[in-house]
Amino acid sequence: LPPDFVARQIDVLMEDIGADAVKTGMMVNSDIIRVVAERVRRYGIRHLVVDPVMVAASGDPLLRPEAEEAMREILIPLAEVVTPNLPEAQILAGMEIRTLEQMREAARRIHRCGCRFVLVKGGHLPGDPVDVLYDGHEVREFPGRRIETRNIHGTGCTYASAIAAGLALGLEVPEAV
Repeated sequence: LPPDFVARQIDVLMEDIGADAVKTGMMVNSDIIRVVAERVRRYGIRHLVVDPVMVAASGDPLLRPEAEEAMREILIPLAEVVTPNLPEAQILAGMEIRTLEQMREAARRIHRCGCRFVLVKGGHLPGDPVDVLYDGHEVREFPGRRIETRNIHGTGCTYASAIAAGLALGLEVPEAV
């Protein structure tokens, strides 16, 4: 969508009903990222969950390379929580991730962009998944169990949306996660 149309969509929603929390999704390019960031500042959105949709499950890119810097420098600093999966965390942190310790280091690196929390989702590693939450001081781990299903599209978006819903209800970030 053209950036001005994205801006108008945000304006209509915020001026009509507002939002207690907002989750971003696929934004494609730096122009859209800039518009979203400007609207987040304009409306004083406190509970912003940035799902940096950058790479599809198939490995196909969903964010233009020119927009990676805008994601890091313009939008992530506004976020309460950033929720990259492993391929996205590798891009944002500038490192390979194949272990739990590398997930922790990636969370630390991404946190330096200025967000309050980073949740690196571990579903792409073999075995039962472990997600890593970092707040700048403490690393928390959230172990899970793998569910065998063919319906894997959109699981990260659903997870980030559930976190935003928890924040809107007044939960603290670790409880929302």
